[in-house]
Parts: sequence; structure tokens; C-alpha cells
Amino acid sequence: MGVPMPYRSVDRRRILAAAALGRSLDEPGPAPDEGDVFQAVTGELLDVSPHLILIETPEGRHERLVIAPWATAWRGENVAPADLPRGANVIIRALRSGRVVDRIWADITRITGVIRSIGTESRDQTVELYCGPHRGHRTIVVPYGASGRLRVRHPKFEPGYLFDAIGVREDGVAKARLPATSQPPYRWTAVPKPPPGYSGTQSRISGTATWSDAFDYAERGAAYPMLERSDADCPDTGVSCTGLPYLALGSTLTVRNVCAGRTSALPLAACGCMAGRFCDRCLECGTSPRGRIVELSATSFVELGGDLTKGCFNARIGPG
Repeated sequence: MGVPMPYRSVDRRRILAAAALGRSLDEPGPAPDEGDVFQAVTGELLDVSPHLILIETPEGRHERLVIAPWATAWRGENVAPADLPRGANVIIRALRSGRVVDRIWADITRITGVIRSIGTESRDQTVELYCGPHRGHRTIVVPYGASGRLRVRHPKFEPGYLFDAIGVREDGVAKARLPATSQPPYRWTAVPKPPPGYSGTQSRISGTATWSDAFDYAERGAAYPMLERSDADCPDTGVSCTGLPYLALGSTLTVRNVCAGRTSALPLAACGCMAGRFCDRCLECGTSPRGRIVELSATSFVELGGDLTKGCFNARIGPG
């Protein structure tokens, strides 16, 4: 087995790029000058009451946070924060330097890929998805009670078509609960071409930002559709219906949530080849231009003011 090349390290690439371009090497995260900063706190839920929550972070620290009176929680459906089960993996949107809970998502997952096969042995459906060369195949369950809601937004529920849903992990199984988008009407290999007038000179590009659970919960970063194939080690990259410039793995991307008026500088840490095949719009704040232009880690999405169950926001991106 060969030794991994050092230029494959995203952190190393960030350092070299900053040095070459004469830029400061800031830590990834939200801009500090846009009001009360949202902070994402992640970990395993150890204990919870109507007013306090105790979690263990991935680094092994115990964090005790105050639950705001207006705070809500989601675990497959909306629940009271105090009803969340111990042992759940949570992402918390926190205010006031990360000490006050505003919103909690527990055991949440996003299920994005191409339908390969559908099992119909029971009322619940077992679906095998292809999630790209870097994520492989994934088997998920569509519970009978959620199938009607999902099929309304995914009318082509058959092999070769794209699938995107918000779900919950239960006993190690990903179960789809909410449609994350309206399914594109074309097969996954028939993505519309970008507009012919694109010249690659725009400093900022608008479109849809989504999130992915391909990242660790606590990771800050982004996946991008237009990376060089040899650079990203991803044969499916370079596809998008939006005119996006090619960028390098490890470079910094400025992402702005147009709806919430929040901005983050994030490293390009992965190939967004599956996101690039969705030529859809986000309707959460007006209507975005067609095309997914960036796919964020859950932490970065939350810190930009996104709601994980809604799945997208209207975004504007540009080189950092």
C-alpha cells in the first residue's frame, strides 16, 4: 500500500494556499461581526430536563447548557427537549457564546443518492442508494407512515432517479421521514447543462446550499461540485447545471445565507458530486436560482442559520 501524499491533506492545502496568496489563516466558521453568532454544539445526550441539557462532546468534555423557554427539538418529529432519549446524538443550535439552547436535532441524518433498488417485502420499503464513489452504497428504510409524504415529492420512485430525504437513525438503521426536496424529473445521468452565457468571471454565485451527513457532526467544512477529478480523486465530479468555476480541494469558500444574513468562511473538504446532480431550487426564503452550489457539514449549516429539517437555504458563494 502506498503512503498517502501530503498534498491530499485539506488542512495542509489551506496552510499552503494562505501562504502563497498572502492571506491570514483564520479558523473556519461564522463571521463574528453579524450579531449574535449561532454556535453548533454536538455530542451524546447524557441527561436532560425542561431547563438543562448535559452532553458529552466528541472530545470527551461534558457541557451543560440552559434550554431557552422557546427551544424546540426534533427526533423524527417535533418533540419537547425534555422528551429526548438519553444516548441520542444531538446537534444543538446555541446562542450567547454557546450556552443557551435555541434548537436541538437528535439522531438526524440526510439520505441523498440515486435509487438502485426497492424492496417491497413488507409495508416498510427497503431502498438501496448509490451515494457517489466516495460514499458508496447505502441501504435505508422508508416507513409506511412516511411513504405518502415522500412519494408526493418523489413521484419517480424507481431505479435511476435521485432521492433526497431527512431521516432519523434508530438502532443503526436510517429511516426516511421527510422529503428534503422535490425530486428532479430527469434520470441522474441527464443533468441539464449550465447556461451557455456563463463566463466564469462572477465573483459571487447564487444558488442552493444544502447539508450532508457525510461529514462528522462536529466538522466544519463544505463539499463542492466542481473540483478537478484528479485533484478530488472523484470520477463523478465536474457536473452541475449551474455555471460554477473549478476550485481546488482545501481552498476557502465564503458562504452567505441570504435568508438569515449570515456568512462563514469554510474549507472545501470533499467532492460534492451528488449535490451537483440536483438542478432544483430552495424555497425557504424567496426562490433561489436553480442548482446546488455547495453542500455543508451539519455544523456549518446550523451556524449559518439553517434548519436541518428544512434542508436548504438560498446562498451566495465566492472564493474566500
